[in-house]
Amino acid sequence: MPHTENLYYFQSIYLIMCGAKFRYLGKLSGALALAMAAFASNPAIAETETANAEITVVRPLSFVIDDNLDFGSLIPGTTAGTVTMAPTGARTATNGIVLVGGGHTPATFSGQGTFNQRVDISLGANSILITGPGAPMRVRTFVVGSTPTAILTTTPTRFRIAAANGIFTFPLGATLEVGANQAPGKYTGNWSITLNYF
Repeated sequence: MPHTENLYYFQSIYLIMCGAKFRYLGKLSGALALAMAAFASNPAIAETETANAEITVVRPLSFVIDDNLDFGSLIPGTTAGTVTMAPTGARTATNGIVLVGGGHTPATFSGQGTFNQRVDISLGANSILITGPGAPMRVRTFVVGSTPTAILTTTPTRFRIAAANGIFTFPLGATLEVGANQAPGKYTGNWSITLNYF
C-alpha cells in the first residue's frame, strides 16, 4: 500500500494601480532633497542588521514546502492577460501587463524516500481561484521543474528518486489569468498537492 502525504499552501499576488504610485512624486522628491541637504554635513552612520538562517529537515516518506508560489507584483493591462511563473523562477506576462519588482518565486518542495523509489505527484484540482478586492483570478497549468518539465494535474505523474540518499527537491510554477484593469490589492488562494511513495 502506498504512503500518502498531503500538503496545502497558499499563493499571493499584489496589484499596483498605475496612477496612484506617481501622484505625489513631485512632493516626495522635494522633501527628499531637503532631507538630503540636512544630512549632507553629518558624518557617516554605521548600522548592524540581523539576518535569519533556515534549514528544512524532512522525515523519510514525507515532503514539506520550502517556498509558496508567489507571482509577485504587477500592473494590469487594459485587456485580460496572463502571468506565467516558470519552475526556474522566470516570470513572463502577456497583453500589456507590466511586471513590477522582485519577490516572485515558484513553489518549492523537499522530500525524502529511497534511491530509485517511485513517487506519484498529483494536484487536488487542475485550477484554483485566488480572491482579493476585485474579481477572482484563475491559477492554472501547474508545471513541475523536472527534466523534462511536466504539467501536473489531478492524474498522478510518476517520477523516480535519482539521489542516492533519497532526498529530492522540486519547484512548481503556474499561470495566472489576470482580468482587464484588475482591481489593486492582495489576492490569495489555497491549493493542494499529494505525493504517493511506492
